[in-house]
Amino acid sequence: MSTKIRIHIADDHPIVVEGLKAVIKRTAPDIAVTGEAACGRAALELARRSPADVYVYDISMPPPNGLEAMAELLGRDPAAKVIILSMHDDRPTVERALRAGASGYLVKESAAGEITRALRSVFGGLRYLSPSIEHISGVQRDRRRACSDLTGKEKEVVRLIARGLGNREIAAKLSISPQTVHVHRRNISSKLDIHKQTDLVRYAIREGLAKP
Repeated sequence: MSTKIRIHIADDHPIVVEGLKAVIKRTAPDIAVTGEAACGRAALELARRSPADVYVYDISMPPPNGLEAMAELLGRDPAAKVIILSMHDDRPTVERALRAGASGYLVKESAAGEITRALRSVFGGLRYLSPSIEHISGVQRDRRRACSDLTGKEKEVVRLIARGLGNREIAAKLSISPQTVHVHRRNISSKLDIHKQTDLVRYAIREGLAKP
């Protein structure tokens, strides 16, 4: 499994795209920009030909706009993770984006300083909101707890889950019973607020728990 997070950026302002790409290239060796588009139609065609792990869509790009493109993308792939990029930080716009299924919302003014954190958070199954708009929805940027909340045994369980092992295999590796593994998994889900195995694997990769 590749640890590179594949992303697409769709924005009709080349300076925005180039700026975000430069930050990612300089600060995030685990993230690869695998596609760029200047309008919603091109972004959707790109996603169809070569899907990404996370999509960054400008809310006001040429048709379909970011919200419309996101709706079409989610219709094709309900598990797709989309970060909306916008100049607007007003309540109606932010709430409309979140209700429509956005996994994150970045205000352009601060996007360069937040992009890598936002991408890693959303890839790991978390919601990300620019700090300036967190109060609008009442949802904290990192609502799920940090890796530090897990016990040593729970981290081991996460690592083995990320390696594709089932409960019985994990039990054998850790010399515990399958029932104990089940309890650990239930505690992990509760602590991290992550309930899908695919999201847990992504979280493990983001937190460096998937390494042998």
